[in-house]
Amino acid sequence: MLKVALQRLAMMPFLLLGIVTVAFFLSQFTKGDPLVALIGERQMNNPAVVAAAKERWGLDRPLAERYVVYVRNLLHGDMGTSFRTRQPVATDLAQRLPATLELVVASVLLGGSVGVILGILAAKFRNRPGDTAIRIFALVGSSVPMFWLGLIALFIFFATLGWSPGPGRLDTRSLPPPFVTGFFTIDAALAGQGRTLREALAHLVLPALMLGWTVVGIVARLVRASMIEVLSQDYILVARAKGAGEGRVLMTHALRNALMPTLTILGFTFAYLITGAVLTETIFSWPGIGSYAVEAARQLDYPAIIAVTIIGGAAFLLTNLVTDIAYALVDPRLRDRR
Repeated sequence: MLKVALQRLAMMPFLLLGIVTVAFFLSQFTKGDPLVALIGERQMNNPAVVAAAKERWGLDRPLAERYVVYVRNLLHGDMGTSFRTRQPVATDLAQRLPATLELVVASVLLGGSVGVILGILAAKFRNRPGDTAIRIFALVGSSVPMFWLGLIALFIFFATLGWSPGPGRLDTRSLPPPFVTGFFTIDAALAGQGRTLREALAHLVLPALMLGWTVVGIVARLVRASMIEVLSQDYILVARAKGAGEGRVLMTHALRNALMPTLTILGFTFAYLITGAVLTETIFSWPGIGSYAVEAARQLDYPAIIAVTIIGGAAFLLTNLVTDIAYALVDPRLRDRR
């Protein structure tokens, strides 16, 4: 399995080039004219202004030439300049990606751990009231639309009860901690800013819970199904016959084998949420990459659209690689495969 992971690592540059190529040409064939967002609709009737804008942003060059120039610049770390913000796309992503990663990491850790625990309990008490309650809870989390769930959560815990702070990563008048990782919780802890740390955690809890509820719903149902299947295997019967306690049977013999499909789901969920947490970021005013992608799509900001696509594709590739390595760590038998 590790050999397969290394092979996939060697293929990643070619896969990324394919993602860049597809994203570049698809963005060029979309309807609409980015010049409208650049110079405004009123200036579109001014040939001089249109020609100057095309020359400045390279829109007057042939499509093939623009593609070659973009790939060459990308190899040097230049993702282009955003039509909307007028600053390098790499700078925009560096400012927004840590916010998304902080939210996604918190959501996946919370949702994954709770989902595994609930899945184990549901399998242990199969077809009992506890199992039914867990399945209903998981079904609600994975099926209720996030835009509704987030708004209801804000209304109850922020507007009505006052238990949670408002949207955003910090209070309006608060300053972010000195930049180290971009994670406000970590940076505040490194800077010794206890008040900022508590404030960042308070703002992170509600959106992470709402987004994590979706992860709980997926993981809990998958772990339940895997545990039920594993618990019916002969080696589980043998372990019980030898006098192994129920806790050891569940955690040592059953869970480790049931986690294999769960690792795959967690990996792809993490990769998906990096660019797919758009609704959560919008509702909670979380300045992440998802909301950045939406604004880029609205204004046909080609450099930003392509860059976000590259980030999303790279996330899936890296997650797939990490999942292969995790397989080998969880199941030692896979390490010996050639």
